[in-house]
Amino acid sequence: MKLNEKLNAVSSKETLAMFVQDLRQNLLTSPDEWESTRLESFLEALSAWITDMDGYYINQGILPPEQPTWKTVAEMLLAAKTYE
Repeated sequence: MKLNEKLNAVSSKETLAMFVQDLRQNLLTSPDEWESTRLESFLEALSAWITDMDGYYINQGILPPEQPTWKTVAEMLLAAKTYE
């Protein structure tokens, strides 16, 4: 199952923890899919995506969340994988 599909299953802290493990495994097995392979660049991308995330949701035709859910946190982490 791909990360985007696993993202849809995130609904609790337990499923978020499993998603984070899946992200880690993906980094180990497919580093070429990652823009941000170092912690420093990953955290920078994470911060930038969080700052710009309203635009992402609006472009998807979705209202930006007022309060993040477990899935929102997973979306942030997955976005930081490739966000520049």
